[in-house]
Amino acid sequence: MGEMDRPWLAIAVSLLALAASSCGGNSSYIATTPAPAGQAKHVILFIGDGMGTEQIRAAGVYRSGAAGTLDFESFPFQGSVSTANAEGGVTDSAAAATAMATGVKVSNGVLSVALPGNGMPLATILEILKAEGKRTGLVTTTFLPHATPAAFAAHEPGRENYPGIVAAYLDASRPNVLFGGGEHVTEADARQAGYAVVTDRDGLMAVDTENATQVCGLFGAGHLPFEHDGLGALPHLSEMTRVALRILSNSPDGFFLMVEGGLIDHACHANDIARAIPETVELSNAVAAAVEWAKDHPDTLILVVADHETGGLQVTSNNGKGVLPSVTWGKTGHTPVDVPVYALGAGADPVAGRMENTDIFRIIRKAAGIPR
Repeated sequence: MGEMDRPWLAIAVSLLALAASSCGGNSSYIATTPAPAGQAKHVILFIGDGMGTEQIRAAGVYRSGAAGTLDFESFPFQGSVSTANAEGGVTDSAAAATAMATGVKVSNGVLSVALPGNGMPLATILEILKAEGKRTGLVTTTFLPHATPAAFAAHEPGRENYPGIVAAYLDASRPNVLFGGGEHVTEADARQAGYAVVTDRDGLMAVDTENATQVCGLFGAGHLPFEHDGLGALPHLSEMTRVALRILSNSPDGFFLMVEGGLIDHACHANDIARAIPETVELSNAVAAAVEWAKDHPDTLILVVADHETGGLQVTSNNGKGVLPSVTWGKTGHTPVDVPVYALGAGADPVAGRMENTDIFRIIRKAAGIPR
């Protein structure tokens, strides 16, 4: 059996590289790892909202004292993503997430409908894979109907139609897992729609993941708190990810899971490096949880990407492990710079060079064996 016939090889070698990365980089690993073969039964897409190259650099030097050391930076397939919206301008999260979810660029504020165009709904990768029999899930640190998760499971010309988005979640797309902040979603509505509802970390950890099929986590009254400020009784993103994987992995046909580190963007809008870094580190922790899970599931594709960069961040000095780096900010809004993308596992090999954000949809569809 040749290396290309062993899809588990990329995952196994990657895990070794993850362990080695804290000792000083992984460039030789990235250069020599063969492309994985095989179809992806499971797809896990991580989106760091507002997470550009410098946000990743800042988190790495803070956590480990060296850049290039976050868990996903060891992934064997890496590239960059252009984030422009349909008009070629600076994107917002709705347009960027729609591009990744549907393969179509739209105007800012639009969630998975053809605008510009005829305004008709655009099929999302979550809906397409659900139609193939896969379980689906959305996990975020923002409130549940926020723009990024909404683009995968709702169709709205305006991103702030939260009642319409919630109705789409509960009555139409019906992801098996909905974990995030509780604003705009009521426990009563979720229960009426057939979801088991949990509201804190203890409730999340008590879920019967072997038998649960529809679980809604409503954690707090708005967005989840920043990691920097403490989560109290609420779960970390990595904990939500682990529970989601246990629920979704009971499907014989596999699953699609989108996990968003949504508060990176919020911190960067405020030019708050002390809060941006822990959010980025926690996204890396969530990725590590997925990589650990994938050790026993080689037919898994893991992608890590951002929707856009926020703040025009530049790291000017590495001040050592556990010390905030010195940084400058260029603005408080989104920027047009390309963002990095990292891939691991079955079907990861198309991730290379400079791509469009719409290519994320096509890579997932191809890896899952869905024809055009």
